[in-house]
Amino acid sequence: MLLEACLNGSRTTTEHPAIPRAPGELAAEGRAAVLAGAQVLHLHPYDAAGAETFGAEPCAAALRAVREACPGIPISLSTSDLIEPHPRRLETIGRWTELPDLVTANQGEAGIVELCELLLARGIGIEAGLLHLSDAHRFVAAALAERCVRVLVEPLDADPAVAVAHAAAMEAVLADAGVMLEQVHHGDGVATWHVMARAVRRGHGIRAGLEDTTKLPDGTLAAGNASLVTLAAAMVAGEAWALDLDGGSNGWRRRAH
Repeated sequence: MLLEACLNGSRTTTEHPAIPRAPGELAAEGRAAVLAGAQVLHLHPYDAAGAETFGAEPCAAALRAVREACPGIPISLSTSDLIEPHPRRLETIGRWTELPDLVTANQGEAGIVELCELLLARGIGIEAGLLHLSDAHRFVAAALAERCVRVLVEPLDADPAVAVAHAAAMEAVLADAGVMLEQVHHGDGVATWHVMARAVRRGHGIRAGLEDTTKLPDGTLAAGNASLVTLAAAMVAGEAWALDLDGGSNGWRRRAH
């Protein structure tokens, strides 16, 4: 099962003091996540003003720093239209000088097929992001699956039970359409631990890191990306915690050996 780490997203230091933004910070957090078990790194570059960006130089600087610290580890960048809307992001991303191995491409966004075509033409792998059930249907209809690296099943529901059901529904759409791509599942906030627990039981990959949650399952603040990835790696290995999903409970217990 694949374990991907998501280092920052749009979170601020108000949410967590260790959120990495500068290239050196991303490199250090990326290295720590890899040592904890991450096989792929996902990150959002920032410009000198502290804003998320698709700008060529900030993206190149982040990629160079993380690649030096984590040789051989695939790096995925965001293409979210919350950073820059369509069609302007096409022009900005089209000017990239240093290319990531992968990008996440949210399938519910305007112009996403055109963006995927641009990225594929430049040899960049696509992680197709499904945030909503409608995204899964759009992805199937677009017939992009055979050209993508994997699917990210990523319900954003705050309620754990709702998020788990949402992930199951998106997975069912893919199965019904015969989409056999590798899947990586995660959620947002505390719900991500529940979504990941279900995914591991079903043999899917998972994603962990400060972009998805700043807290451990018991509600305590994580020390950083490495502590979140360490627990996720233990989940994948079947060595750490069993999660009681009955009624959407947040209760965790030590797995019996």
